[in-house]
Amino acid sequence: MASQTLTLAFVPPKPPNYTRKNCFRYSIPVKFSRINRIDFRLVACKCTSSSSSSSSSALISEPNWIRGDNRGESEDGRVFIVVNFYRFVFIEDPEMEVSKHLEFLQGRDIHGRIYINEQGINAQYSGPSEDALAYVSWLKEDERFRDILVQISSPIHRHAFPRLKLRYKPSLMEGGVSHLPLIDSSMRATPLAPGEWRKRLEAANNVDVSSHVNPSRNVVLLDVRNGYEWDIGHFIGAQRPNVDCFRSTTFGLSQSEDVVSDPLANVDKEKTDILMYCTGGIRCDVYSTILRQRGYKKLYTLRGGISHYLECEGPVEWIGNLFVFDARLSLPPSSVKHDAKTDERSAHKVSDNTSVFGKCYICGSQVSELRHRNCANLDCNLLYLCCSGCMDDLRGCCSSNCTSAARLRPVLPGHERYQKWHHYRDT
Repeated sequence: MASQTLTLAFVPPKPPNYTRKNCFRYSIPVKFSRINRIDFRLVACKCTSSSSSSSSSALISEPNWIRGDNRGESEDGRVFIVVNFYRFVFIEDPEMEVSKHLEFLQGRDIHGRIYINEQGINAQYSGPSEDALAYVSWLKEDERFRDILVQISSPIHRHAFPRLKLRYKPSLMEGGVSHLPLIDSSMRATPLAPGEWRKRLEAANNVDVSSHVNPSRNVVLLDVRNGYEWDIGHFIGAQRPNVDCFRSTTFGLSQSEDVVSDPLANVDKEKTDILMYCTGGIRCDVYSTILRQRGYKKLYTLRGGISHYLECEGPVEWIGNLFVFDARLSLPPSSVKHDAKTDERSAHKVSDNTSVFGKCYICGSQVSELRHRNCANLDCNLLYLCCSGCMDDLRGCCSSNCTSAARLRPVLPGHERYQKWHHYRDT
């Protein structure tokens, strides 16, 4: 059986009273023909500092790994993982860059969205461990991407995306952001390591846990996501965003009639600490550039986003689940922080403190699971939380009007998610 050796940066367990300063490298033989025998997952090793240094950057020139488990093993013995990363960096010939990536991925089983343009790369994809991680290793051979923060979720048994879309895209994310100076790091917010983020939240929430604004410390906690993402999980003290897409976000840009729903209305742009967070970090980086142009000075983002925080710190100061934009839709903190001692059977159940926001879209009752579903009406497709009673009564639809629609998909049980529209269209 053929084998291959990877040089891995490994974060050893922390004994009592030990403060980790550096990472250590080991060479571990991995037999790719039976990758399920050794299941790995990629994490960041630079969690203790919010800034980069020449000495530490060398440590992350190669992927960093910790052991996982075999829960994600598929029927054919393969372990699938979901990978996320982005990087703002100047790419002189993005079309050529796309061709290079397509050539490398030829014959590899990768599904997902990988967008490249003059400002960098944004990628979310799934695949068998050997293929998914080979792409990461190949990418990090390029000096421009050597210290990129790559996040990998817990193993799954199949693809989380229907197909691969790797192409040039004028804007790396929705909302048309190509006009922003994203490559200039001075125009973006200061990234905070998860540990520092936790300290700041604890300090703010200990004074006034009921408000997203802490008057005595002049702090604003800003959730730069969509309302339906907040509905299943958020940091304590964060106000629900009143938007359903990133391009509609107007924090700090609101007119006078919108000040009630704007956490940045009437704050001191020079003195207010604005703590911004999102799922993986890219939306915060983009939006902080917009706020910087508007004169806000003290901007801070959570490095690596919520997923990186849950991996490093667990659900401290966090409530509920994490919304993700793939077939999984919802991840409990225990599936992100893999050493958490949580019963798998109750991983998606709502904890007692989620009753204030985990509500059924139709009847308003507390839902039994923090997991969205799409309306069965093909032409509605609304993403919403629903209790089991309303799901049965309305046959998977979000309203009584949708139950009489011409094109209805079958009611999906449990955690299943509808496939793309073309699977249900008339032929």
